[in-house]
Amino acid sequence: MRRTVATLAIAGVGLSVLTGALPANAAQARVAAKPAVTAAPSTVTWAPCTGGLEGLECAKIPVPLDYSKPTGQKISIAVSRKKHTVSEADYQGILLMNPGGPGGSGLSAPGWFEGSVAQEASGAYDLIGFDPRGVGQSEPRLVCGSSYGQPVRPDYVPANAAEERAWLARAKDFSAKCGAAFGRLLKHMKTVDSARDLDTIRQALGQRKINYFGYSWGTYLGATYATLFPNKVRRFVLDSVVRPSGVWYEANLDQDRAFEVRAKDFFAWTAKYDSVYHLGTTGAAVEKKYYELRAKLKASPAQDRVGPSELDDTYLVGGYTNSVWIPLATGLSQAAQGSDDFLVTLYDAFAASDDDSGHALYLATSCTDARWPKNWDRWRRDNWATYRTAPFLTWGNAWFNAPCITWPAKAGTPLPISGKGLPPVLLFQATKDAATPYPGAVEMHKLLPSSRLIVENGGGNHGISLSGNECLDAHLSAYLTDGTVPAQRRGVDATCAPLPDPVPSDGVTTRSAPALPDIRVRR
Repeated sequence: MRRTVATLAIAGVGLSVLTGALPANAAQARVAAKPAVTAAPSTVTWAPCTGGLEGLECAKIPVPLDYSKPTGQKISIAVSRKKHTVSEADYQGILLMNPGGPGGSGLSAPGWFEGSVAQEASGAYDLIGFDPRGVGQSEPRLVCGSSYGQPVRPDYVPANAAEERAWLARAKDFSAKCGAAFGRLLKHMKTVDSARDLDTIRQALGQRKINYFGYSWGTYLGATYATLFPNKVRRFVLDSVVRPSGVWYEANLDQDRAFEVRAKDFFAWTAKYDSVYHLGTTGAAVEKKYYELRAKLKASPAQDRVGPSELDDTYLVGGYTNSVWIPLATGLSQAAQGSDDFLVTLYDAFAASDDDSGHALYLATSCTDARWPKNWDRWRRDNWATYRTAPFLTWGNAWFNAPCITWPAKAGTPLPISGKGLPPVLLFQATKDAATPYPGAVEMHKLLPSSRLIVENGGGNHGISLSGNECLDAHLSAYLTDGTVPAQRRGVDATCAPLPDPVPSDGVTTRSAPALPDIRVRR
């Protein structure tokens, strides 16, 4: 979903080598361990990957631009592969992997399992990463050429009608540039189109069925595929689950409220370490410091690069993962002491973007999957009402999505998600996930009757498997090994405790900059 932390899905933060014990409450439902996985010879020609993907194989697979005209114009999907390491007798087929978005590049996805308890289980599969249509190395790559995200932007929170009109004009300009650059492609960027691409990849690789692993928007993509092609589904893992009935206008209002809770968690955590950060001994005191800094940056942006909107984008990443709380608290502390150098470093690391491709790709799918209100009065009313109790993200989220008002491709009607005829599906969800709030997983669990819902109770990170939680990853390993899932219960089928919040190192000071994890919010 919106602003996915791409490397969260790759689990680059805090990953440790884990033991592979089967969860005590795993039982009963299994998928046949050794099906006949191939249907025909593969038509794909592989070559060694380059550009940071060394060790993998890469290829391009042609797909129809318009699936209603399957013999018409073709575009290409970039795919990567890490081949199975087991014998052919134990081979379990392809495992397609998506990091979320919409718009996330997945070519590096075959590396997700390295160092985890599920690494051995993953060796039974050909791990297949891919860039969805319009993304990364797929062709054509969607770049609109706007300056929508370039700093310093106007304050997200409009102080008057003139500031509101300025943002509306920027949003209209963005959508017009996208239409001029890629009008024909924009008509075919729905989640349904990407789901059909998955089946074209399956056919090109000569497989009877697919195994699938998706995070965030990738859960909606997987559920869409399962609805369209239920007899082609084998093992499906959906982590941090989108609420299907919320796509996408209501889902963003849900996010606003959930991110407010997560922001307050960060402020309270920072207050807990007032001896380190000196920003106040209560979450409310730290929050006050944040908004004071925000007002200061509106009057005088840091190094002509970080204004209030850039500050919001930078600290948004803390709602996705607590692994960045130490550097975020350090940046806030240093700024309160008069130094903005590290604040700019944080913005460049977590929120800055070289072009508008990620944002354009997000819009190309979100604006066309479902209809958005075209009356700005509706947006204004809903967002001011939400802002009263959830100021942290609300208006930033509104302007991120505002180009949908004038998007140059017609929106469709969301596909009703159905789980009829599916084998067991594994769902992972943290109860305080802000990007894909918890009710989404509950709804998906009901829509997919064969699913098992594994909940990280009290956790607030987004993309929780393959991030060092031994309990979650043991469930994942068991499922990939032979289809084992938890016994079905009423409501939640299994729970895991979250990993602890970070703790500043002994003797840490805010005079030096802490190391930054390799995490970027998709903006």
